[in-house]
Amino acid sequence: MTGAYGCVRIVVAVKAERILILCKTYPSPSAGYAETSCVAGITDSGEMRRLFPVPFRLIEDEQQFRKWQWIYTKLEKARKDHRPESHTIFIDTIECDPVVISTDNNWRDRRRWIQQIPTFETFAAAERARQERGITLALVRPSRVTALDITPVDNPEWTEDEKAKLTQDQMQAQLFEPSKNIRLLRKLPFDFHYRYECKSLDGVSSYRHKIVDWEAGALFWNVRSRHRAKWQEPFREKLELELPRRELLFLMGTLHRFPDQWLIVSLIYPPKQPAESTHQASLF
Repeated sequence: MTGAYGCVRIVVAVKAERILILCKTYPSPSAGYAETSCVAGITDSGEMRRLFPVPFRLIEDEQQFRKWQWIYTKLEKARKDHRPESHTIFIDTIECDPVVISTDNNWRDRRRWIQQIPTFETFAAAERARQERGITLALVRPSRVTALDITPVDNPEWTEDEKAKLTQDQMQAQLFEPSKNIRLLRKLPFDFHYRYECKSLDGVSSYRHKIVDWEAGALFWNVRSRHRAKWQEPFREKLELELPRRELLFLMGTLHRFPDQWLIVSLIYPPKQPAESTHQASLF
């Protein structure tokens, strides 16, 4: 469409979609909102969506959603983020389905949706898909988790600038509840990285990627509260031993500013298929 002065004006269509939530990243300070999380999911027609920004802790309780829960919302293709999955969400339009998809019957109902996500046996294949097809949200199936790196961050406390972003005008927007008591977001004092291997016809390749899944951050605060200085043992038990015993998948996404850099944005861990069904076609 052309404007009055001959300039091209791009019209971005607003649409309503039903989206199954697969990912919420740990919140971070934002200049536009007090804090935001990156959210990812899949539509009921099988298309991947990256939803941003979502000031999740600040939105009304009835609009807060969980992983594996359907939401219905209005959104539009992100104007400044050209990754095909990236969309701007209209927070005040979110309607949540009250039912979270069950893990019953060996994750039967969840597997139905997992099998529709772009899935790769190696990280290298996912990166090729980004270069060749523009895919920036995908599942990677590691053949083996070799280690969990726990690294102290350079500054375990928020900077003054970050604190200002976190506390700025939290309650002024209409989508926030005026009476809601919002505690200051706690900064994770550690970074978590998985070291893992992928097998291909070319052999075994090793990789290391950062985990930004909100569940991992919540697990840290939970075990530190319960176990104090000995928190690493139960934390590692969960991420190094328990999850790799399952059919662990990494939902990975790229960074907007650094398109060739990937993060593990969500951990998906259905139980392993029963031995008697291994001869059948894989659900993935």
